Amino acid sequence: MVQPESDTDRDRSSKSLGRNVYALAAVSFFTDVSSEMIYPLLPVFLTSVLGASAGFIGAIEGAAESTAALLKLASGWWSDRVRRRKPLVVAGYALASAVRPLVAIAQSATQVLLIRVSDRVGKGIRNAPRDALIADSIHPSVRGRAFGVRSAADNAGALLGPLIAFAILAWWHVSLRTVFWFAAIPGAIAVIVAIAGVREVRRGEAKQSKVTQLRSGMGRRFWAFLVVIFIFTLGNSTDAFLLLRARELGVPVALAPILWALLNGVKSVSNIPGGTLSDRIGRRPTLVAGWVVYAIVYFLFARASHAWEAWALFAGYGIFFGLSEGTELALVADVVPEDRRGSAYGWYYLAIGIGALPASLIFGVLWDRFGSPVAFSTGAALALVAAIALLAMPRAQPTRSVRPSAQKR
Repeated sequence: MVQPESDTDRDRSSKSLGRNVYALAAVSFFTDVSSEMIYPLLPVFLTSVLGASAGFIGAIEGAAESTAALLKLASGWWSDRVRRRKPLVVAGYALASAVRPLVAIAQSATQVLLIRVSDRVGKGIRNAPRDALIADSIHPSVRGRAFGVRSAADNAGALLGPLIAFAILAWWHVSLRTVFWFAAIPGAIAVIVAIAGVREVRRGEAKQSKVTQLRSGMGRRFWAFLVVIFIFTLGNSTDAFLLLRARELGVPVALAPILWALLNGVKSVSNIPGGTLSDRIGRRPTLVAGWVVYAIVYFLFARASHAWEAWALFAGYGIFFGLSEGTELALVADVVPEDRRGSAYGWYYLAIGIGALPASLIFGVLWDRFGSPVAFSTGAALALVAAIALLAMPRAQPTRSVRPSAQKR
């Protein structure tokens, strides 16, 4: 049985990220390796093997992501309510890892739909409690770095997964179904690490019994931040449009996976420096810088005319993620009470999930009617509006919190 962390270990350094951060980073890494061994191949499998239409593929992804967004809110609230996060984190990863490789035995697109939705159910169960557990486990002064580490591991897995799948297909000449079975291996490792490596933490008793309403007690600053996030999300359409724009600029379709790998590589490399920067100079200036980088990249995408520009802009787009991914998650923990973190992360993910669909629809309509430059310029403008709105938000001191002690469960 895993022993609880001692007071000496906890007090050794407030700058230490501790066991939970690194364990959850490893879980995210192996989960993304597993997921990305399958996800890039799924459209080809659905159309060429199972005969699904493009419309049905869209329905699969829409249903999966909508389900995940709603469950993130419910699971985050429940983790606040019962004051335990690890069981939901482990359950979410275990469910996703168990059902994901079953695509290998699917005989119809409907079966893939059910598997994909179940996979996203697992994601919906785990994400908000996982992020709240990270915030519970570390000192407020290193929140940005902590979330940066987890995001870096996540993006490293997204980089490695497709490369492993490509290597298996190229060297062993196996079927897509065989690749899907191989994806079970990193998924199983992720679950083992979650069970053995992650510890529940003891949090303050005050007000815990009053966590009965989804919206209670999180404060006006949190809701203002959520509105700003929603505004930014309206200009942040699916990255598939970036790949489409790259093809317009002359990047061969065969090089699209390499372009995607470049993006994930830059994201992974820049996540930790970006999160650490937010600890040093503040969340607001770091996040504004990230959104300004996004706006510049989108404005340049609107005006680009050569293939080499697409490669440079994809790299710049990765820097935006490095500055913003960990910073946003740390800012959520900064502005809400400790006993509302799970609910807060649930609302955060729900706001992004709700905004993602109209964002892509608006972008697509603008592209079809007025061309890609107008669509990209609109996305850039919305990012700048969100940055200005963030600067206008009332300033808040980070929530004071004593570093929690680990508790054996």
